Amino acid sequence: MRLPLIDPKDLSAAQKPLYEDMKTGIGETFNAFEAIADNGALMGPWNPWLHEPRIGKAIWDLTKAMSMKASLPDNARQIAILCTGAHFNASYEIYAHVAVAEKEGMSDTRLSTLCAGVKPADLTTEEEAAYDVTQALLSGGVLPRPTYDRAVRTFGQHGANELIYLVGLYCLVSVTLNGFNVPVPEKE
Repeated sequence: MRLPLIDPKDLSAAQKPLYEDMKTGIGETFNAFEAIADNGALMGPWNPWLHEPRIGKAIWDLTKAMSMKASLPDNARQIAILCTGAHFNASYEIYAHVAVAEKEGMSDTRLSTLCAGVKPADLTTEEEAAYDVTQALLSGGVLPRPTYDRAVRTFGQHGANELIYLVGLYCLVSVTLNGFNVPVPEKE
């Protein structure tokens, strides 16, 4: 880990409101995995964001918009997020969203397959559309027209837009985690 966890008692005036907002959001939305240390310090991507509160607040605001007001079906969201985390081999991202997907009932076989970067054979139409869009975007270049059109047919224009933004957000999250070598919490 390249940035030390910030003990809440050591927060600057600029960090305190962001910390409080992130801690509240973590408790409401990101509670399937460990994200807050015993002393109250934020872990995962929240710690690097807290180190740079001006930038971190902008990323956190985008994260809230994409997570707390999502219109995409959650199974499609989790497939996109897991594919992105697996593409970047972002350990904390994989750890966190495997926990979320397990809580929502995703099978071990499907999780293993997604984390290995392979397309599961049992995807629904929505899940397959999310998988195909995500993989095409992660490959680089323009999203192929048939893939884009399928996403619009499957999720509507707003949902297709949200899916594209979601993949971009989790690319940013994964790069943040990898850039700062953010570890997976140790199990006792």
